[in-house]
Amino acid sequence: MNEENRKIIWSLIQKKGDSLKEKLKPHPHHPKGRNPYAHICSIIKNSFNLSYKDIGDEKIEELIIFIKNIRD
Repeated sequence: MNEENRKIIWSLIQKKGDSLKEKLKPHPHHPKGRNPYAHICSIIKNSFNLSYKDIGDEKIEELIIFIKNIRD
């Protein structure tokens, strides 16, 4: 993915992560609270089998729709 698209995707991840703050269930491995941005990135990695940075530019629209459809 090129640098411009990475910035677009990271911005979307931040917005979605902001909407998840204080909403993620507590977990014993995260005593100080869960990181909503890492949570979004892990959902992307589990679904696409790649880090968001490694997804090709040809799939950016699919990734944008995917991020927007992650439930709050």
